[in-house]
Amino acid sequence: MGASTAYHLAARGHKNILLLERDRFFGQGATGRCAGGVRYQFATEVNIRLSLESLPMLDRFEDEIGQAIDFQKSGYLFLLNNEADVAKFKNNVALQHRLGVMTDWLDGDEIRRRLPMMRLDDISAGAFNADDGIVDPNGVVMGYINAARRLGVTALNDVSVTGINIEGGKVIGVETSTGKVSAPVVVNCAGPWAGLIGTMAGVEIPITPIRRQMLTTTPLPEIPKDFPFVIDFAQSLYFHREGEGLLTGMSNPGEAPGLDQSVDPEWEMVNLDAAIQRLPMLERAGLVAHWAGLYEVTPDAHPIFGETPVTGFYICSGFSGHGFMHGPVSGKLMAEFILDGGAKTVDVSMLNLGRFDQLHLNHEYNVV
Repeated sequence: MGASTAYHLAARGHKNILLLERDRFFGQGATGRCAGGVRYQFATEVNIRLSLESLPMLDRFEDEIGQAIDFQKSGYLFLLNNEADVAKFKNNVALQHRLGVMTDWLDGDEIRRRLPMMRLDDISAGAFNADDGIVDPNGVVMGYINAARRLGVTALNDVSVTGINIEGGKVIGVETSTGKVSAPVVVNCAGPWAGLIGTMAGVEIPITPIRRQMLTTTPLPEIPKDFPFVIDFAQSLYFHREGEGLLTGMSNPGEAPGLDQSVDPEWEMVNLDAAIQRLPMLERAGLVAHWAGLYEVTPDAHPIFGETPVTGFYICSGFSGHGFMHGPVSGKLMAEFILDGGAKTVDVSMLNLGRFDQLHLNHEYNVV
């Protein structure tokens, strides 16, 4: 979000932009630890509209930004095995169709024919969109960083923000590990850490960091080249091709909030047991890598865009596990908030910070 916002501000001719990253490298936080999935399949109009703007930006990324991002349109296939999810997803697909997203509705037999290597006897239906897929997160981050720098943005690593300076209800700058920076506009793009940054400004931001983890396997030659991003929705279990092997992850519904990014070996075994039940060939695979990262979860699983009660202090965070795919359009929207006084490309007025006080919440159902 920070890299995209910096680039889009600079692309509109804005000057004196400073991007601060506390880690040694860019994109090593939540973005660098995500599964790289991008999709149109959501349950709310605003998330679908964000995808309708953002994914085409990824299609054009190499031509416009100058960075290859390996966009593989393998498709997303949601597997459904209970009546409640089937009914909800039917409504979701109908909404997607009304907005021009032509997701396919599949019955259980169609899914079993597509995925004969999986155990899917209990699957009654599913939703598939061939335009969903996988993108290289590091390519996107560094594409925006390098393009922003060419436009004059200063992007620094190894700099931590330690405080937000405010006078008369207005932001005037930030305190950092390397000194004070004066600025009339500060954008909080800290993802799972956005609540901590908000506290520095005296702004309560309802974002909860939740650990999620995944692993990759040694080569599995039996996996077809067109194997989709498969999500067993009821279990929040997923698979996609990663090189010649697979990536698999599974959300832990009992995970306590916190900033721990170490791998939980007990949950990894739960993930593997469930994955092997669905895809027996995983019993023969070896482990290549495993890691954990953080979701930035809001009460309605939607992001927070725009102004806060402190003048000049903006927020772009809280994407609840689907931020990477909406990063391109989110930076564009933040440039519009700052330079135009409001978002124009997509109406995200319902995603302001004040909605939580007013309890105007519209929950996103398609969360993994």
